[in-house]
Amino acid sequence: MSISLAQASTILDTALKKGRDTNCASLVVAVLDAGGHLVAYKREDRSGILRFDIAYGKAWGALGMGFGSRTLFERAANTPQFFNALFAASSGRVVPNPGGVLIRDAAGNVIGAVGISGDTSDKDEACAIAGIEAAGLKADPGGAKA
Repeated sequence: MSISLAQASTILDTALKKGRDTNCASLVVAVLDAGGHLVAYKREDRSGILRFDIAYGKAWGALGMGFGSRTLFERAANTPQFFNALFAASSGRVVPNPGGVLIRDAAGNVIGAVGISGDTSDKDEACAIAGIEAAGLKADPGGAKA
């Protein structure tokens, strides 16, 4: 199973509403399916031109490594040589900052990921979690601790 367009749309709209309700800077939200393909994307007015790449990289990195970008962020500080290799292997697509959250179905299977960029990483992540939960799915900002 993978994330549906309807679920992705709910995630986008709810995440952006959470951003407005909490006075976030302009946000960009990217929802990817389990294979790392873009399902849906929205960019608020006045978002920086790199924000899509950052949001996509947060979600893509979470899918690629099997845990949320918060864990990527924590690990990058401890193993910089590995992350240099990871950046090279992924052609620079991995962005190891909070705001990339895995999406799990009721059985715990990863069905996609959300990446958000625009405000602080913690606020980006909170908006992603709100969107995922509004779609009736499980948000996994950390994931496996292997």
